[in-house]
Amino acid sequence: MRDDQTHPKRTARGPVALFAAVALVSAAVGGGTAALLDGTGTVTGGGSPAVSGTTVADQAARTDGTVASVAAAVGPSVVEIATPTATGSGVILSEDGEILTNNHVVSGAGTVEVTFHDGSTARAQVTGTDPDTDLALLQAADVSGLTPATLGDSDDVSVGDEVVAIGSPEGLTGTVTSGIVSALDREVTVARDSGGAGTGQQQGWTEWPFEYGGGQYNGDVGSSTTTYEAIQTDASLNPGNSGGALVNMAGEVIGVNSAMYSASADAGSAGLGFAIPVNTVKEVLRAMESGSGADAAADAPDSGAGPGSGA
Repeated sequence: MRDDQTHPKRTARGPVALFAAVALVSAAVGGGTAALLDGTGTVTGGGSPAVSGTTVADQAARTDGTVASVAAAVGPSVVEIATPTATGSGVILSEDGEILTNNHVVSGAGTVEVTFHDGSTARAQVTGTDPDTDLALLQAADVSGLTPATLGDSDDVSVGDEVVAIGSPEGLTGTVTSGIVSALDREVTVARDSGGAGTGQQQGWTEWPFEYGGGQYNGDVGSSTTTYEAIQTDASLNPGNSGGALVNMAGEVIGVNSAMYSASADAGSAGLGFAIPVNTVKEVLRAMESGSGADAAADAPDSGAGPGSGA
């Protein structure tokens, strides 16, 4: 329930609010994160993530360029992610349950539940995060035969390309919206994790300070920030779309939906959404796979995501 709803603080031109966390939350997130980091803040992870997803998925061959065919092909590769404080989305990377999402969806969560396209559920644990790109990896327990997504090439994306967004806005699993790529290389700045600024409850979801276009929204991002160059889209994004897929008309994931711009805290999508480019995602997955700065999940202090904590 969302009681005592208030508008988030904003210091920008006009009556606007910009939500970096498109995760829908039910309570304020406490201190700390689910991040698996070394002392320098480098990428960490305990698994061997798939980088391309193309060897086992065949979505591209099963689309005819229509939104309906893209939705049918990619829908089974997108999941809903629920923690005690948040609901977001994720993209399946492997048949045995490796899942990609936003760091801000699972940050600080010791318990994670995944709901698949067919309605089945599984517990999952956080196996790696990279707050610098707002990405995280999960491993679902005791699953097999899943449909991994095909990761495309975001360098091939052009302004005006048609795209489809798939996720779980407001907890409505498998929601599909469509639009175009509105712009490329939009600089989006957020706090590196939820352990600092932006952990107060606002309008039923956690504040996530956000800087864009010279404006600052939802409070102060703090001293530890990260900036990424995002794909801008007018495909409708709403709270809960975080971590879901932005897909081209060949059925390839070209970005991970992570932020939305809204006219007010309760107005929903205003046609300005942002996604982390998939080539950035691939770089992070390769770093995790190679063990760059990696620690095992069990060795990460206060992660709340060690073995058994979410599975």
